Amino acid sequence: MTTPVRLALIGAGRIGALHMKTIAGIDEATLVAVADTAPSAKALAEHHGATFYDDYKTLLAEIKPDGVVVATPTALHLAPALSALDHGAHLLIEKPITPTLGEAHQLIAKSTETGRHILVGHHRRHYPFVHRAREILREGGIGRLVGVNAQWTLRKADSYFAADWRQKRTAGPVLTNLIHEIDTLRYICGEIVSLSGETASFVRGHEKEETAALNLRFESGALGTILISDAAVSPWAWEFAFNESPDFPPAYQNATRFVGDTASLEFPNLKLWRHEDTASGWNSPLQSEDRSCDAGDAYINQCRHFCRVIRGEDSPLISAEDATRTLAAALAVFDAAVSGKRIIL
Repeated sequence: MTTPVRLALIGAGRIGALHMKTIAGIDEATLVAVADTAPSAKALAEHHGATFYDDYKTLLAEIKPDGVVVATPTALHLAPALSALDHGAHLLIEKPITPTLGEAHQLIAKSTETGRHILVGHHRRHYPFVHRAREILREGGIGRLVGVNAQWTLRKADSYFAADWRQKRTAGPVLTNLIHEIDTLRYICGEIVSLSGETASFVRGHEKEETAALNLRFESGALGTILISDAAVSPWAWEFAFNESPDFPPAYQNATRFVGDTASLEFPNLKLWRHEDTASGWNSPLQSEDRSCDAGDAYINQCRHFCRVIRGEDSPLISAEDATRTLAAALAVFDAAVSGKRIIL
């Protein structure tokens, strides 16, 4: 058997704990060290048999891991990521890659300089049904894509915002949640070439936005809309569509619809709709077809992929450059809301 790759984790919060659990669940990797400034993270690290550090710089100097997972808050991504690359480690960095395009370009430059790969944690790309949707659209399964409508509306618990940093723009739903929708749509539909949008924040009154509404134009000519809010109650959000996490009771409602000139596709549960007689158009009865597939575990798939990238057996499914294009589209939401103008990407 191949020797497991040696992984270290920087940032042991909620998502960091999930990465620890994921690494423990595969044979391809072993968690050798964890760094976090919170003393409470020590017990979690030791539970997974990893050495605990309260300083990531000391960890990187002493452990010299093959790969590093950076799961700190977004605003704190850059410094540990640059340091990990400088110490010769490949990088899996949580999304968004950074809070600004300037910092993202610093990471891209450092990756080129050090010859180390960066894989960005847009984990949805590691679900089989995301690839299936992409295949259906690109093979003409709904004809020409006319448009897409996506919704992510749920009410986060008030306790979620107890940490002050979660009330800031860098932790708002645009950069924390909408960026997932944007990346998934880019992957399935192709590049977004322009967008306009509005944001609002009047329920909790935090610095960050609570709600955003977008209009998109894709390179293919297709149009799209997205409504997102972390202050509204509904079953129409990715987390409720299937059993992704025990933290979110599923409602099994599709929240995205791709509409084409011969058929339409509900997503993520992949129900295809078409007329029995396409030539008759709306006078013909509609029929549905189940195109679903096993959901799998995206985090397990992502971690195994990261191990293959480290071994030189694969290229990042979502590279730093690719993730930066997703970031650019997400940040453009703020520009569009402030200027009231359509932003060209």
